Amino acid sequence: MTAEAIEIGDGSRVRVEVDRGVAFVQLHRPEKMNALDLAMFDALVEAPVALAARGDVRCVVLSGAGRGFCAGLDLAMFGSGAAPGESPVERITEVAPGAITHRGQQAVFGWTELPMPVIAAVHGVALGGGIQLALGADIRCVSPDASMGVLEMRWGLVPDMTGTRRLIELVGLDVAKELTFTGRTVDGVEAGRLGLATIVVDDPLGTATALAREIAGRSPHAVRAAKRLFRAVDLGEAEGFALERQEMDALIGSPNQAEAVAAALESRPPVFADPA
Repeated sequence: MTAEAIEIGDGSRVRVEVDRGVAFVQLHRPEKMNALDLAMFDALVEAPVALAARGDVRCVVLSGAGRGFCAGLDLAMFGSGAAPGESPVERITEVAPGAITHRGQQAVFGWTELPMPVIAAVHGVALGGGIQLALGADIRCVSPDASMGVLEMRWGLVPDMTGTRRLIELVGLDVAKELTFTGRTVDGVEAGRLGLATIVVDDPLGTATALAREIAGRSPHAVRAAKRLFRAVDLGEAEGFALERQEMDALIGSPNQAEAVAAALESRPPVFADPA
């Protein structure tokens, strides 16, 4: 079976291929270290919408082409004049009716919202908006010599692509404050120690791919249920325990759960049905 390419925008910023249940999403602006311009923001908003609609995608690998994952905002896009309502700032901070995010936030939050796990493979730089994009994934495989940093303070700004909430979840409030207040960068080794990196490895894309293949071999209904539970950490204990029971009740005795048991007892690879 050959990989299926999914067209995202004009294909100049983000490339997506689906192969055996894994969607490979690559930021593809290598000459600019995959810096975020308006076209990149648009593609990063569009791509998770396209993937969310597919039941055959069981895991996503998010990576960057060339020498780095993502260098953050492309400041060059702010240098040209624009008509009222068409400036980069107005476009990025546009909030759709009923949405809880503006477009800049949605370029990250869209990956967090996906029903299937997302693994970021980080090499080179992941700075400013780039590190926030990596934080939107469920798991981060990071090279030891990567450079990661919340740089907004250097420009007199604050991280506003959902980064403040994700940072606190991963590294705790005091470390999130220190990284944000100073704007300093950390390498992959320190990122692992702090909790920014899940796995520190010389080949982050290869490791992310192997991990995605392993996840894609599990029951997609159970994997999606687990992600829903982990996203509900802000619920009170009573509500959280009730949600656990609800998810378990839906899984026990289901076709994929029966197949998982049968495959284990018969020492064979399971054959799972994808969500509708």
